Amino acid sequence: MDQSTDQLVIERLGLIDYAEAWTLQKKQVLSRQSNETQDTLNLCEHNHVYTFGKSADQNNLLISDAFLASINAQKYQIERGGDITYHGPGQLVGYPILNLHDLQMGVKKYVDLLEQSIISTLSTYDIHTKRIEGITGIWLVDGPPRKIGAIGIKVSRGITMHGFALNVNTDLTYFNHIIPCGIADKSVTSMKQELGLDVDMHELQDRYVNTFKDLFFS
Repeated sequence: MDQSTDQLVIERLGLIDYAEAWTLQKKQVLSRQSNETQDTLNLCEHNHVYTFGKSADQNNLLISDAFLASINAQKYQIERGGDITYHGPGQLVGYPILNLHDLQMGVKKYVDLLEQSIISTLSTYDIHTKRIEGITGIWLVDGPPRKIGAIGIKVSRGITMHGFALNVNTDLTYFNHIIPCGIADKSVTSMKQELGLDVDMHELQDRYVNTFKDLFFS
């Protein structure tokens, strides 16, 4: 279902190589800066990949390049904030390309709303999450804290890129090879692990788009 509007274009990219999506984002940012295009929300999944943000500690990748190749994973140093994270099949990744000047919001409010969009969407599945003070991301705290969603963005001349990753039907064993976001003492989880069943990705995207539009464009 195409949910694009006059204010927001929705691009469902499916399973796409990380480098291809990264190149697309950079082109979209330039187009948005010159006002040639509308705000866009890209939704996709990636093949196995580890990305390092600007402040990443390379030692938080716990495996060699040879082992990386053996598990069919790649790695990239990119321009978003934050440390290392993992993307892979079964994970909902979102890359909003938004003009914050037009939306009349600063970076802090943008990050807060991006986190809230995940929190609100998860609540429709009866998964209740929250922020932890001083740590980015989305967490379950009924018991030992465990991370279900990560945030990492870049803003250039008021235009956003990169965004979020939500663990849906994700193979969590890939997180064993890193210290996720540089946080060694907390675990990760997924919607599948919390619900005990596979989640329909297309339905999840529909729910997320509705929540995103309500928060940013209503």
